[in-house]
Amino acid sequence: MNKLLIICGPTATGKTLLAITLAKKFDGEIISADSRQVYKGMNIGTGKDLPENAKLQMTDNGFGFYEIDGIPVWGYDLADPKEEFSVSKYLKFAPKIISDIDGRGRLPILVGGTGLYIKGVVDGIPTADVPRSMELREKLLGKSPDELFETLSQTDTLKAGSMNTSDRKNPRRLMRAIEVSQYFLDHRNKESQLLAIDKRDTMFIGLTAPRDFVDRGIEERVERRVRDGIKDEIKNLLDSGVDWNDQSMLSLGYRQYRDFFEGGVGEELIIDEWTREEKRYAKRQMTWFKKDRRILWFDVSDSKFSEKVEKSVKKWYKSTYDE
Repeated sequence: MNKLLIICGPTATGKTLLAITLAKKFDGEIISADSRQVYKGMNIGTGKDLPENAKLQMTDNGFGFYEIDGIPVWGYDLADPKEEFSVSKYLKFAPKIISDIDGRGRLPILVGGTGLYIKGVVDGIPTADVPRSMELREKLLGKSPDELFETLSQTDTLKAGSMNTSDRKNPRRLMRAIEVSQYFLDHRNKESQLLAIDKRDTMFIGLTAPRDFVDRGIEERVERRVRDGIKDEIKNLLDSGVDWNDQSMLSLGYRQYRDFFEGGVGEELIIDEWTREEKRYAKRQMTWFKKDRRILWFDVSDSKFSEKVEKSVKKWYKSTYDE
């Protein structure tokens, strides 16, 4: 088949729901492109929306899927929440599953709001598989963000100049940027490997809406996750040995609760902060996706948007294959 349908956009726009509808129409399977949903035991806060008593169904390829409304959904529960998970690891998983789905004559549908994952699958990322240098990290440990930024400026002026204010204050991102730039300085005569799947006929569907519509959706989603028991989920994670400083617990909806569990801050304040951060995150997602001119955008506040999406996908799908 050699086709790949991509559904992207900010949080709370109904991407998975639309993907399930399209998967039923076009005999597809879903691959999650969400950096928060890769962790086991983190279901409520990441919005996996799994059916009651859902079980991960393992396959011969070493990966598993959940069935949601009759549709296989891949990409959940790829990592233990005590472990770090990177785009490099995601790119070792997603292309294999996409090829497997395609090989069975079904349509792979990549769905999510983590732009870097989607870009990696479709276009490849030359820096994704750059290994960590513990020796370099030890040298950088203890340096302030300003010192790290100055170091980066000396090795990669273009990268330093492209970083926003948030990036410049983030030691982890600065260390990684230095690590990547140093790697390519050391291997400048070697061709970097792109971790991407074979080129496919891709269609990008982007979901958007007026800002107030998205904000209301985020507010409702946060309230629902609180009702569904995110506090108990976090408590179970902590009881199992997951630490607040683990990468998984830095995710939205989890890190905000640290002050509730450790600092005695009221839950109402926690929920307010979580909601604000989700709204900021949605804005950053749109900034990322708007740069990609391949995306065909649909306004989910339009009552007929689903019909319009289906019509466009059908035209693309039938450009090679009959119904």
